[in-house]
Amino acid sequence: MFNRRKVIQLVPALTAPGLAAHAWAQGALAPLPEVGSTLKLPALTLLDGRVWTPASVRGKTLVVYWWASWCPFCAVQSPHIEALWQAHKASGLEVLALSIDRVPGAAETYMKTKGYSFPAAILPEGAQLLAKPRGLPVVVVLKVNPRDGRDGKVLFAEAGEMFPDDVQGLKKFL
Repeated sequence: MFNRRKVIQLVPALTAPGLAAHAWAQGALAPLPEVGSTLKLPALTLLDGRVWTPASVRGKTLVVYWWASWCPFCAVQSPHIEALWQAHKASGLEVLALSIDRVPGAAETYMKTKGYSFPAAILPEGAQLLAKPRGLPVVVVLKVNPRDGRDGKVLFAEAGEMFPDDVQGLKKFL
C-alpha cells in the first residue's frame, strides 16, 4: 500500500544524505516520542526575547514543532501551523516552535519575513529534554500537566511534512 508520509520522509534522506548522516553522527537525533509517553518541558528564551515557561501552557494542548529556516518541507508546513495556532489559540491550543538553525538571526529573520507569530525558540545545543527527533519538520502534540506544566503526555507524533488537512486536524486534541 502506498504511504504518502513514508515517501515524504524519504525525500530529504535521498536528496541530502550528508546532512542526515552528519546530524546522526553528532548525536543530534532522538527517536520520535511514543504516543502515551511523557515529554518534559524546559523554560526557553523565545526569538523575540520573551521567556517561555511550561507553566504558561499548564493544562493546555501544546503543539511542539521542530523546524528550520532552510527546510523546504518546513516552508510548506509552517503557514499551516500558523493558521492552526491563530484559529485555535483562544480555545487552549498553544504552539512552541523549535528552530534547529545554528544562527538565531536566520530563524528570527525567517519568522519576521514570513509574518509568523507563533512562539519560537532556537533549540539549545545539547538539549536533552527537547532533543530533535529524526526527520524534519516534526510535530508532537502534548496535553500539558495541569498542576505545574513541567511535562506533557504525548497524544500525537509525526516526522515529515504533514498535509494541510492533517495539520488542521490537530485541533481534535483540544
